[in-house]
Amino acid sequence: MRIVVFGANGVTGRLLTEQALAAGHDVAAVTRRPDSFPITHQRLRVEEADVHDPDAVSRAVEGNDAVLSTLGVPFTRKPVSVYSDGVRNIAAAMSRHGIKRLIVVSSSATEPHHHADGGFLMNRVLQPLVTATIGKTTYSDMRRMEELVRGSDLEWTIMRPSGLFDAPGVTRYELHEDQAPGIFTSRADLAASMLEQVTDGRFARKAVAVTTSAGAPTLFQVLRREAFKSG
Repeated sequence: MRIVVFGANGVTGRLLTEQALAAGHDVAAVTRRPDSFPITHQRLRVEEADVHDPDAVSRAVEGNDAVLSTLGVPFTRKPVSVYSDGVRNIAAAMSRHGIKRLIVVSSSATEPHHHADGGFLMNRVLQPLVTATIGKTTYSDMRRMEELVRGSDLEWTIMRPSGLFDAPGVTRYELHEDQAPGIFTSRADLAASMLEQVTDGRFARKAVAVTTSAGAPTLFQVLRREAFKSG
């Protein structure tokens, strides 16, 4: 298949591009900085586009079979619009060119809920704190993105990972409609689960939580790693 990856120069986007090429797909990797994109392949086309530019998005989307978005920005207290503006332009371009399949990354935190694996610290302290402070504008824009996706006539799937971490390769991951008990998702598993949706219609027009079920770190390990990183 011919697929487009928006946000291709991010960590998950690069993993997704590599996995899609390994699976035999033709890939258009869309990034604002094509000169810094590290992957080369005979079936790869690197497209320069800003998702805020509808004409550039339309050019990148044209002629493909499916669109996958790994768009993301760091937490900030400033207003965020990349998710909603991006998907608005992507959806318009897809409708213009007759492309139906759309897979986008959101977050489990768009609908904060009790995680069976989270315990008191995750469910009562960290999740409420992050969603109300440093992650507030990001998650607000993700919710706007989800509303736009749901209101479209596309064959969409919204992927909701939990806390992201890096792993050396794809492991076992679980998919649950809307919400999941797990609190961590490896970026490799997120990329693999997105690629799976390109040809699997089980979660068409649904939101699906993806969590890593093998080799995920504990909450303590993640907090300790972040503490040493800050030091």
